[in-house]
Amino acid sequence: MNTADEGRQQQLDVASVLNAKTTLLQLLARAGVYTGDAEELIGLVEAGALALAHTEITEARRSAPREKGEVYASGWSDGALAVTDELGDVAERALIRAVTTGPSADSPDERSPVGRAEMERAKVAVTPLYLSFADVSDLDPEVTEQVLGAVLRTMSPRQRAGYPGRLTRFASAHQAHLERLYAEYGPGSPIAIHGRYSLVHSPTSVAVLERLAETPTALHEEWDAAELPPAWLDGLTTAWGSPA
Repeated sequence: MNTADEGRQQQLDVASVLNAKTTLLQLLARAGVYTGDAEELIGLVEAGALALAHTEITEARRSAPREKGEVYASGWSDGALAVTDELGDVAERALIRAVTTGPSADSPDERSPVGRAEMERAKVAVTPLYLSFADVSDLDPEVTEQVLGAVLRTMSPRQRAGYPGRLTRFASAHQAHLERLYAEYGPGSPIAIHGRYSLVHSPTSVAVLERLAETPTALHEEWDAAELPPAWLDGLTTAWGSPA
């Protein structure tokens, strides 16, 4: 038996995985995390691990050992394709389970009330992106959940699950535009913290700008429904659309 075979024999079995998951849920419960939120987060990590494995095996499929002949390489490629197809389906089912078993989601493709875990994931996503463009501001943090709630309600639970990645791609694609915007209107600029450009001083502005670029109509609808100040959204719209 070689080392690789010995390693595979030491892989976790179902009972061990469930034990680890239950232990984690209990530890999070002691820290005050609601069980439904904890299960949703664990489910997203599980779905993400499967999705990453799918990507890795897809890449491996392109490196079939040609030195063993075309027939062998073709069989390798076909086998890898069958595995990736099945793994992709498993990852999709895991994602659907994760976003439909939470306290707020009945369907992965329909809008629903924003859950606590979804709100916390959004906060974790926007803060480092904002700090890559601007300094910390003194804007009242109480506006954060109101604004992010409006942003997240423009999306389905499935879309919210992938929103951190969408935000990262948005920030990367529009880096120069965002750098100019925050330099001109954000902390350290001549623009006052209070007024129509207030949200440029908040990490939530990154999320609002992404929605303005992608789904402005839906954002305006949710903004009005949340009774947020129209001037804040108008200010960000003006800042985003001003010439570079």
